[in-house]
Amino acid sequence: MEHDKERTADSFLYKQICKELEEEPFGRSMCTRFPPEPNGYLHIGSAYAIHTNYTMAQRFGGTFHLRFDDTNPLKEDIAYVKAIIEDIKWLGYDPGEYIYYGSDYSERIYEAAVALIRKGKAYVCDLTPEEVAGYRGTLTEPGKNSPYRNRTPEENLELFINMKKGAFPSSSKVLRAKIDMASPNMNLRDPVIYRIIHAEHYRTGGEWCIYPMYDFAHPIQDAIEGITYSLCSIEFKDHRPLYDWVLQELEIPEPPRQREFGRLSLTGVVTSKRFLRQLVEGGYVDGWDDPRLPTIQGLRRRGFTPESIRGFIEEIGSIRTQSTVDISMLEHSLRQHLKAETTSVMVVLKPLKVVIVNYPEGGTELLSIENNSENDALGKREVPFSRVLYIEREDFLEQPVKGYHRLSPGAEVRLKGAYFIKCEEAVKDPATGEITELRCTYDPQTKSGSGFTGRKVKGTIHWVSAEHAVKADVYLYDKLLLEQDVPEEEGDWMELINPDSRVAVADALAEPAVLGARAEDKLQFFRHGYFCADRKSSTRERPVFNRIVPLKDGWGKRL
Repeated sequence: MEHDKERTADSFLYKQICKELEEEPFGRSMCTRFPPEPNGYLHIGSAYAIHTNYTMAQRFGGTFHLRFDDTNPLKEDIAYVKAIIEDIKWLGYDPGEYIYYGSDYSERIYEAAVALIRKGKAYVCDLTPEEVAGYRGTLTEPGKNSPYRNRTPEENLELFINMKKGAFPSSSKVLRAKIDMASPNMNLRDPVIYRIIHAEHYRTGGEWCIYPMYDFAHPIQDAIEGITYSLCSIEFKDHRPLYDWVLQELEIPEPPRQREFGRLSLTGVVTSKRFLRQLVEGGYVDGWDDPRLPTIQGLRRRGFTPESIRGFIEEIGSIRTQSTVDISMLEHSLRQHLKAETTSVMVVLKPLKVVIVNYPEGGTELLSIENNSENDALGKREVPFSRVLYIEREDFLEQPVKGYHRLSPGAEVRLKGAYFIKCEEAVKDPATGEITELRCTYDPQTKSGSGFTGRKVKGTIHWVSAEHAVKADVYLYDKLLLEQDVPEEEGDWMELINPDSRVAVADALAEPAVLGARAEDKLQFFRHGYFCADRKSSTRERPVFNRIVPLKDGWGKRL
């Protein structure tokens, strides 16, 4: 079988599969799958699982399936299905025609359950959910047999058929596998494999009122689709014996194999679906696509690119256990992708007015400024320059400290792509003492690109022409949580969330070039970082930008 040994030489999972395939256990091509429940949105951890399954199929010349595990009508919605398909395609892991739904296999999964009943390997149990949990035992104590465990196959089959017909209320009965209540593996202590749920299913409506549990449906669905390897995150390792038991008892030829890899977490990032739902439904964030969330929708809205996410996952490689990776690695991958691909523009977030007193009143000129200092192919743009400008308020200090190389009284700096200017006077509000305006002079001989070789200055600052400035809304993002470690239990989110995780800057002033930015376009704001035009709210008339990352690793730093 042809596969790329060089790309995967360091993957423990790849080596394990290679060794197993030497025995030729399958008479079919490699086939993997990603089986999301359509009850929420994908996140960065999901992307790692998708990548593992997708690339393993590709490296062995096989196919990759997307299969929705839609066996719980109480939580599922078509909106999640559409979002998951969109996210997977956007990430670059398009399954093409191989999109499936667990609900399409309802009849065959039901038939499998009937087969187990007839073999005496499954029984209908009337214990309540609380009683089932109580009978299960603990990690150090064996469980107790259900009083309904010894029902005959005939009695169990009749009860199960009536469960399917809707003769019993929700949760009043379950179908359990008959395995071993004394097993050291809690998953083998007669697990529930079917339950009664009287609710409308988003695809099958009211056709069914009994639904299989994931651990039972999963191996059957894999077998139906011809999956060879079910690659799961590490928390499913203890479920593997049940996966194998189901396939063995159903006498599936050349059964698929479950193998596990490590689960990915990021520092300071919530990936628990339960916690994410609390944040969204509690109004702590702006929906599932809030740019502070690690959902694929949120990362995309923030401005992360598919290439940067894939590059980040490739850099991590194949992990064996639960691993927490510093989020700066993801940011680094994004910077590496954007630094030579984006146009740099000038945007002033906290404006301070500058009047160049010796520049002609009413005069305007267009200056040619490079779009990217690392990529000449991006060319240049024309930026309007005039007598009245705005600079960043932090680029002026009345009493400069040692090492400060920006503007101060009597000091000279270069305006990016323009001229040297010198501060002659700082005008203050007589009531507050706040500096409201700088009066400067410029040296017309120092124009950028003019070949000027005279005196040097240490500082270069950005600016925007007041007459031509475009107003924009800018959002500066920091980590969502105050602590690097995500809480393991529920807590008061108001105490856990960083109050500066999103800072809005209204009426930032930008050069006219930003008007050409369409939704999701990326720009580098000179000295401020990489920004993305918001896909939900940005318009040509009123641009809205989200900061993706600062130019350097400044996680937690503020402007």
